[in-house]
Amino acid sequence: MKLFSGRSNLEFSESVAKNLNLKLGKLQISKFADGEFYVQINENIRGLHVFILQSTCRPVNDNYMELFLILDALKRASAQEITLVMPYYGYARQDRKSNPRVPISAKCMADIISTIGINRLLVVDLHSPQIQGFFNIPVDNLFAIPTLTDFWKKTFPKKKDIVIVSPDAGGAERARSFAQKIPNANVAMIDKRRLKANQSKALNLIGNVKNKTALILDDMIDTAGTLCEASVKILESGATEVFALATHPLFSGSAIEKIQNSPIKKVFITNTIPLVKKSEKIETVDIAPLVADAIQRIANKESISFLFQ
Repeated sequence: MKLFSGRSNLEFSESVAKNLNLKLGKLQISKFADGEFYVQINENIRGLHVFILQSTCRPVNDNYMELFLILDALKRASAQEITLVMPYYGYARQDRKSNPRVPISAKCMADIISTIGINRLLVVDLHSPQIQGFFNIPVDNLFAIPTLTDFWKKTFPKKKDIVIVSPDAGGAERARSFAQKIPNANVAMIDKRRLKANQSKALNLIGNVKNKTALILDDMIDTAGTLCEASVKILESGATEVFALATHPLFSGSAIEKIQNSPIKKVFITNTIPLVKKSEKIETVDIAPLVADAIQRIANKESISFLFQ
């Protein structure tokens, strides 16, 4: 097999390659004067199983366009099989018609990727699991929860009386899954009303957090507005301290500054998206070994069900 990477998160791709004892394939990417991308595969891949890594994070449209051209180049270079490894799936939040005359952008991206031609998709913590149904090929949705759980247990082995807080109703199942891996952990939820895109209002806290360590668990942190507001609400409800865990660190706008000024003690995120700015309150958990393990199992035609446990 061969492993290639787009430019969206090269550090992560190199970490995955290191875990597989491989080197990233030779791929030339540049821009013409008018902004169009130029892509060339600089080694023979005829008849090989090729894995291409690309997170479609900021700049989302550029990273998607770069990915489309790479996939087309791989297909035209006669790769026998192409597996797309997309740690972060951009446009995933627009997964249904929430208003009249709007697109279903997650489905649109799935159609384009499928038209160009891939044999399999590997992602990490899709925002909506139903996006798997937008593809007519196998889609493996890896969960970061086992990795984050192990990290939490190793970092804070003595913390007791823990409550896992979902920032909205949609993440309740994720919080429940995490709580099952922490001894005697309970679950709570923030009742949130979305005012418009990137603007929500946390209304009520459902569940008991009094005298407990609260862990706010989400799949992504974008503007961090809801996260920081929720942390204040949780502390007002009697929690002793608040931490946050999330898979995808989008950190748009002043998100990091909001976290820095919030009462949250620490935010743990994975490296599916490169950090735009460092903060002593933010710590990265490496998820490259999990992705590398999945790639190895796919290449060897082995089951990856074990990785979902």
